[in-house]
Amino acid sequence: MNMEKRTGSQVVMEALARHGVDTIFGYPGGVILPLYDEMLKWPQIDHILVRHEQCAAHMADGYARATGKVGVCLGTSGPGATNLVTGIATAIMDSVPMLVLTGQVNSWAIGKDAFQEVDIQGITIPITKHNYLVTNVDDLPYVMAEAFYLANTGRKGPVHVDIPKDVFQALTDAPFPETVHRRGYTIPGAAPLTDIERAAEMLNQAERPIAIAGAGVIWSETAPFIRQLAEKADLPIINSLLGLGAIDRQDPRSLGMMGMHGEAAATIAVQEADLVIGIGNRFDDRLTGKTSGFAPKAEIIHFDIDPTEFGKCVRTMHVVPGDLTHNLPAFVEAVKPAKRKTWWGEIRQWQAEYPLVVPEDGRFLARHVMKGLNECTGGNAIVSTDVGQHQMWAAQFYQFKRPYQWLSSGGLGTMGFGFPAAMGAKFACPDQEVWAIVGDGGFQMTLQELQTAFECKLDVNIALINNGYLGMIRQWQELFYDDRQSHSSMGNPDYAKLAEAYGVHFVRCDNAADLPAAVEAARTTKGPSLVEFVVAMEENVYPMVAAGASNDNLIMDPALARSDAESLMGAQP
Repeated sequence: MNMEKRTGSQVVMEALARHGVDTIFGYPGGVILPLYDEMLKWPQIDHILVRHEQCAAHMADGYARATGKVGVCLGTSGPGATNLVTGIATAIMDSVPMLVLTGQVNSWAIGKDAFQEVDIQGITIPITKHNYLVTNVDDLPYVMAEAFYLANTGRKGPVHVDIPKDVFQALTDAPFPETVHRRGYTIPGAAPLTDIERAAEMLNQAERPIAIAGAGVIWSETAPFIRQLAEKADLPIINSLLGLGAIDRQDPRSLGMMGMHGEAAATIAVQEADLVIGIGNRFDDRLTGKTSGFAPKAEIIHFDIDPTEFGKCVRTMHVVPGDLTHNLPAFVEAVKPAKRKTWWGEIRQWQAEYPLVVPEDGRFLARHVMKGLNECTGGNAIVSTDVGQHQMWAAQFYQFKRPYQWLSSGGLGTMGFGFPAAMGAKFACPDQEVWAIVGDGGFQMTLQELQTAFECKLDVNIALINNGYLGMIRQWQELFYDDRQSHSSMGNPDYAKLAEAYGVHFVRCDNAADLPAAVEAARTTKGPSLVEFVVAMEENVYPMVAAGASNDNLIMDPALARSDAESLMGAQP
């Protein structure tokens, strides 16, 4: 049966509708105007007009991280496309499902240095799961279907589709495929039962086991099985930075985050464990520290959907390849019930001796803000961050309860991510409370989106941590560069006037006593709210493992008043 001919632009919009897309984030330009013209006929798909294409990518990313669905962003050719690159790289590093659409110059002009021409396909090859340059409109229905399929299956990631202007305008009667199959691309399924049974036996025999739950647990929606595993095997659960929310932080078997700025008890426990089980994590350097010193007493089991991660960073005794959707329930079923009273006794002692602290020394600290936000919101808000000190304090002090609640750039470490990602989350989840926790450095990179938030009447809250520094840079310069502070101090605008200019509700808070009222004012105001927390200029994140050092070399918080604070376990840095 012949289909009615439709333009490439119609094909793109129909593909979005077929895949349940309700919101897209973009910025128009010359070659993508045929698609923007077609959008007017699809009112069921909202287009959010951003003020910078990088923010379109971050909004799509935040939308995906808050829902598990594919986020969609788009830009025109040339600078419009290159402005998306940082957001695409952010998504690939953190395995975020995203569809990136760009316009391209007419197919007959490609390679001729036409106005606003750039080889965006070539540029994005290293930072996408897959990408396409569609020069034949008849290929477009299949490409769009395959792009969604690749983005949201296996190890998820961004997929880029570059479409020339004449392809948007050309006609086709090619149908959408009933099924998608790409040669050489196989979605991992269940691991062999023998692999599951061996892992279970290793856990059954261990005396000091511990598990590290990563973002793969979030994306596979297997968090309930982490909780079941913890209860059945009496197993301590640690989270990677992006795995926060895989287990309720208030669960007694949750130890929080470990690593460079993780909780001391969690990091020590891994160093003392006899078995470490990595579940949907990639053992990145911020978690492991110097890999030769990571978990020196432990055998390591690794569950992951991506076999290229096995043995990439740390030595692995046993691997369980495949989809956690299959493998984690089978693992929970195979392990034997256990009680580990002695092991938990040691862990509880470390937790008591090395807690996270908020010094009460008369200063208003960023840590007061994080603790206060958690208390005021009951730990229920979706939280997005930029990158730096505030990111680490948020990870430490906010008590995340569930998946899709924590949005942060882990792998790329992208400043400016927090606010637009929070906006994407709020568009996706309008009934949930959303906070962007941002530094004064990162916020100034993307604050133009206050106009977008105002126009859309978006009820998103911004906690701006204003310490007048690039805080993490200053901390490293203090600790590792003899306090030579090179270009880490920065000025700030008058944020009250800035908020007024954008029509945004504003509150300034410079002391802990006023914090609850400031937070409540934002929570009860409709539309975007900016809360500026003017905190102490010099405050450091602890615990800390210096880059390249072993996790044995924890630099502890001086507020713990330990005589040997620089090295908890006696090893030399």
